[in-house]
Amino acid sequence: MLGLDNPIHIAFLFVLLLLVFGAKRLPELGHSLGAGLRGFKQSISGETPTAQLDSTVAGQADAHAATSAPSSAS
Repeated sequence: MLGLDNPIHIAFLFVLLLLVFGAKRLPELGHSLGAGLRGFKQSISGETPTAQLDSTVAGQADAHAATSAPSSAS
């Protein structure tokens, strides 16, 4: 057991990470960790990133078409 069930331990760990990596580097680490976890989940589930990319691009195109359509204001 790591002993991270106590909130004081988690806060101490966060302060230690902040001192070691700095405030500017922590969001970059979180982003890269999240991207790694997403890639891992995709490899486990067998889902291809291109299928997700196609659906994302289609969704953005639909959103762009909806926002760029002229509105009839009276």
